[in-house]
Parts: sequence; C-alpha cells; structure tokens
Amino acid sequence: MKTLPHTRSCFVCGEFNPAGLKLRFQTDGRVVQARFVPRPEHIGFKETVHGGLIATLLDEVMVWACAVHTRQFAYCAEFTVRFLHPLRPRQEVTAVGELVVNRRGKLFEARAELKDGAGLVLATATGRYLPIKGAEISEMATDFIGDAGWLLER
Repeated sequence: MKTLPHTRSCFVCGEFNPAGLKLRFQTDGRVVQARFVPRPEHIGFKETVHGGLIATLLDEVMVWACAVHTRQFAYCAEFTVRFLHPLRPRQEVTAVGELVVNRRGKLFEARAELKDGAGLVLATATGRYLPIKGAEISEMATDFIGDAGWLLER
C-alpha cells in the first residue's frame, strides 16, 4: 500500500488542524483506505459516534479514490449514506473507497464502506463528484504535505 499525501488544514487529514481527525490514507492503486478510532468526543447519542462524522469519513475516502484513479481532486455533488450498525468510541474501523465510474472526466461516481475489525460493514455510501478545475486546484495543492505532484499531473 502506498501512503497518500495529506494536508496542513483539512478536517479529516490535516496535520495541523487542532480539531481534525489527522487520518492517513493509503492505496493499492485500486482502492483507498484509512483506519480510524473515534474518540469519546465524537459521539452523537450516548456511546454512538455521530453519523455526520461517519459520513465525513466516507466522503473523504471517496474523494481520494477519485483522485487516485483520475489524478483530479473533486468536490462532492451528491452523497448517500446508509447506516447499518452503530459505531462506538474507541472501536477501530477501516474506511475503504473506490471509483466506480468516470464519466469522461466530467463526473466521477464512487462508493465506500466502513468496516470493523471482524469485517462487519457498519455503513456504506455512494457519491458523485465534480472535478476541481485549473487555478483552484493549483491553489489547493499548496496545502499538501508530501508528494502530491503525481496526483496533479495531467
């Protein structure tokens, strides 16, 4: 697995975001994954991790899956999540995402799932993503830590 670059400020992968999750993503060239252990402050209802945090994690792993396959970062245009089982604080899980369809570089469709250590799927998601264009992506790239050049080549 290859470790992907991360950013300084992103809520999910930002190294210097004090409120962030500081996750690191890896890829085998086909799927992207990250391990996550939610903290007690991530709960919504008692002893249940907030669904919005789970959705954020699934969205981020799909963005990276799109980037790995298309070498373009993208914004989420549409997102659907299905919660199957609760996630508890301190329960280690793995988020896995993959690109499903690249519609001529204009729209990407991806899917993701969140699994516990035993392989039980806790949540699934699908999303549609619009590529970020030109100068905007160049400016965003200045926030990366690590070699992001291979993701930004076209």
